[in-house]
Amino acid sequence: MNRNELVKLGISGLAALLEKGEVSSAEICEAFLDRVQSTDPEIQAFLEISRENVRKAAAEADQRRAAKQALSPYDGIPVAIKDCISVKGERCTCASKILKGFKAVYDATAVSNLRKRGFIPFGRTNMDEFAMGSSCENSAYQKTRNPRDTSRVPGGSSGGSAACVAADEVPAALGSDTGGSIRQPAAFCGVVGLKPTYGRVSRYGLVAFASSLDQIGHFTKDVTDSAILLDTIGGHDSMDCTSLEAECGGFAAALSQAPSVKGMKIGLPKEYFDLDKVSPAVRKVAEESIAAYRSLGAETVEVSLPHTRYSMACYYIIATAEASANLARFDGVRYGYRSPDAKDVLENYMKSRGEGFGDEVKRRIMLGTYVLSSGYFDAYYLRAQKVRTLIRKDFEEAYRKCDILLTPVTPAPAFKFGEKADPLQMYLSDVFTTSLNLSGNCGLSLPSGKDEETGLPIGMQLMAPSLREDLLFRTARAFELK
Repeated sequence: MNRNELVKLGISGLAALLEKGEVSSAEICEAFLDRVQSTDPEIQAFLEISRENVRKAAAEADQRRAAKQALSPYDGIPVAIKDCISVKGERCTCASKILKGFKAVYDATAVSNLRKRGFIPFGRTNMDEFAMGSSCENSAYQKTRNPRDTSRVPGGSSGGSAACVAADEVPAALGSDTGGSIRQPAAFCGVVGLKPTYGRVSRYGLVAFASSLDQIGHFTKDVTDSAILLDTIGGHDSMDCTSLEAECGGFAAALSQAPSVKGMKIGLPKEYFDLDKVSPAVRKVAEESIAAYRSLGAETVEVSLPHTRYSMACYYIIATAEASANLARFDGVRYGYRSPDAKDVLENYMKSRGEGFGDEVKRRIMLGTYVLSSGYFDAYYLRAQKVRTLIRKDFEEAYRKCDILLTPVTPAPAFKFGEKADPLQMYLSDVFTTSLNLSGNCGLSLPSGKDEETGLPIGMQLMAPSLREDLLFRTARAFELK
């Protein structure tokens, strides 16, 4: 198999070749390194790749396999890592000037779990600064382009991770999802994106944006690969106090036989199909997806999530409040960027943060500080937490009538660079994704069709109750095989 064919394979395809001895880990990694070298100058998905570390890890994987001591069937397969997830000895800057030059001193638990099964960390992917954005235009270093149309954004904040998988630069990538930062770029780039249940994957080693919303997840080329990665990175972690003590595994094995959705009830929340919010192209793909599930034997039922209309306001109060607290540690004293012109401690603090943070990060810190301030805490933050409870109860009520929910991921396909310069318009890109983070449930973005005029990919979102990723994979895989 030549290198052009090799880079188009996902995790399961590469594992099959490794098992047969038809290819080595070194050959796989070299194929992807060559692909990055030829493609990434235009796409700009990666901020950094340590070729030396990748080649060393590939050689070690080949030695283990030769000695019949492979750590798993996936030993020697590369996975890219978003720049806010720690990989020991490699940069971890959150695409921000304030952390320029900083290198992680430990592995995130998700990365440790990858290593335990032999996966190879493969470079640091670009993102919106501190995961704040929906287009990857807020990076302090470069703008990642959508491989499907380089005049358009890849989505955000995990745009680099989505783009590198879509561009065949790597078979899979880790990202983080705070309000849709995996599902939205996955839909824009035409790949599978999983946001697991909150607490299903340890957040230890993930640089915090909004601690009660952040969740590590991943991008893959198909649903089976997504199940493989959740089998790998999920599970309880004593280093994360929000980590769930729940069984996590067997997802990929459950997909070994063609899954069926016959008799399943798929809920269609009426608030997500509002004509004013959804473009004709997205509506058409949604209708086709619904018809496909009906043809597979599933029943569709209309449900209501009445407090969805408050989810954006609720999200941007809670997320900015938590960001304000979490980003206080970047003060120009302990680590990271320090202004060279400061004359005293206060000036150092003000100038370092003013020069080190980008406009969007400063905007959210200011908003978060405001909603937490005396006199406004009850009016905004406390009320948002009460609304969050109502949103979660909406989901619980909906799941009494159906097994799983199907909605659009985004109102429209990927937009062009600079098209949403107004922050409020940019925020509306996440109108269908934020409620899932507020509820803590799991969701998956599944490539479902294309815009007939532009050829851009369009994804559908599947949402399942807490800890029911098995339902997500089963439902998504049935669609994939239709």
